[in-house]
Amino acid sequence: MNGLKKLMLRPPRLTLAVAESLTCGRVQAAIGAEPGASAYFRGGVTAYSLEQKVKLLGVNRAHARRVNCVSQRVAVEMARGACWLFGADLAVATTGYAEPSRADRVKVPRAWWALCHWKRGGAVIISGLLELPGATRGQAQARIAEAVLSRLARYLREVRKR
Repeated sequence: MNGLKKLMLRPPRLTLAVAESLTCGRVQAAIGAEPGASAYFRGGVTAYSLEQKVKLLGVNRAHARRVNCVSQRVAVEMARGACWLFGADLAVATTGYAEPSRADRVKVPRAWWALCHWKRGGAVIISGLLELPGATRGQAQARIAEAVLSRLARYLREVRKR
């Protein structure tokens, strides 16, 4: 989290929103714990269910149902939806499995994450998959939240260099 506030508030100032599922509010909590976060953090939503992802974030119901709400596309739609819902320049999103799921054929905790940056001329979308063999549920949630925030800071450093 070091430096996120500074990166967000450098001209041009940017605003941030969050959409979470698997990390269950950990990304929002980490942002909100930083002094001065209210200068750039617009808010976030933790949407665990298909219904809430569709209703609040505009996730495509048919696709999300087919993949149990876990895919790159779902993560990207969640990030875009958070930008729209909160009127933010940037948003990050997480969705995945915090622990193995025999029913879903998931052997290790894994998450799709996405970053959406609305700019003139369209949106920049970055996303990725994280796998955490051997992690407990809590460890997976914490490590994924940390990784997403680190990736956000790296993206902001890259954008601010231009």
